[in-house]
Amino acid sequence: MIRKAFALGLLTLLTFSLMSLPSAQAKDPVLINAAGATFPYPIYSKWFDQFHKANPDIQINYASVGSGAGIGQLQAGTVDFGASDVPMTDDQLAQAKVKVLHFPTVLGAAVVTYNLKGVSTDLKFTQKALAGIYLGTITKWNDGEIAKANPGVNLPNADIVVVHRSDGSGTTFIWTDFLSKASSDWASKVGAKASVNWPVGLGGKGSEGVSGLVKQTPNSIGYVELIYAVQNKMSYGLVQNAAGKFIKADLASLSAAAAGAAKTLPDDFRVSITNAPGATAYPISSFTYLLIPVQIQDAAKREAIKQFLNWMITSGQGSVEALSYAQLPKAVQTKEIKAISLVH
Repeated sequence: MIRKAFALGLLTLLTFSLMSLPSAQAKDPVLINAAGATFPYPIYSKWFDQFHKANPDIQINYASVGSGAGIGQLQAGTVDFGASDVPMTDDQLAQAKVKVLHFPTVLGAAVVTYNLKGVSTDLKFTQKALAGIYLGTITKWNDGEIAKANPGVNLPNADIVVVHRSDGSGTTFIWTDFLSKASSDWASKVGAKASVNWPVGLGGKGSEGVSGLVKQTPNSIGYVELIYAVQNKMSYGLVQNAAGKFIKADLASLSAAAAGAAKTLPDDFRVSITNAPGATAYPISSFTYLLIPVQIQDAAKREAIKQFLNWMITSGQGSVEALSYAQLPKAVQTKEIKAISLVH
């Protein structure tokens, strides 16, 4: 009886001890904080959710605060990684506490939207017309530069109301980068930046602000991200490319813009693909980037970020087209997979 009671007590003690030990299978949750570009936010939000469902122990929180703020927070070390539509400059990279790597994620585009009563067709815009409109040298909708590209369209003798972003943004960088290539006057007087001194126009904050102003202002013109235009069922025009063709922004024309760049992509991935060569390339296209520190001290975060990058570049690309982004060219994917090994 004593022996049986002793054995039972020993078994109870052993069971309690085993229950008190941490499970060998359980993993401590890994929380990663990131911030940056609004342009790719729809796909990033979807990706981080999909990745978390497949890896419940990894949570990536992303603040959609704009490319400039994302770069600033990365430089300050307040986020684990950043995101930007604009490649970091040499000066910005030098100001970062650690070396930063650029990883292209998807292809996006800026499109021309307008509010012109009685015009139901998609207008065509020459490069000269867009540069002139935003420089303030083309002021009427029936100007010859616009009319010649749109024969048969009844363009009004009305003043063009120009709308642009009031906040610094990657979309503005893509737009002004294109205008700088389209017009030497634009390049010398305004330049390509996320925030510029606009020669003319009204400012709206974010794509919401720009589209809101265009919708409520007759005879206006503005620019927004392709995904924003599609989601909000906004009409947008065709833009003349480097080959002289008028191209509508879609998945095929974005991919065509990246195809040439993929062959000559620099090792650091910092490249502009606006006004790319090719008859079918949409000229206001761009990569957008995740900005990853090359050294990540926290081993769990480092491995989780590398795991996400690998997933994003491969499996994650299958989700992008439903949100009107174009997939990365295979050559870019291959090069990026190799670059992940640099993170240590």
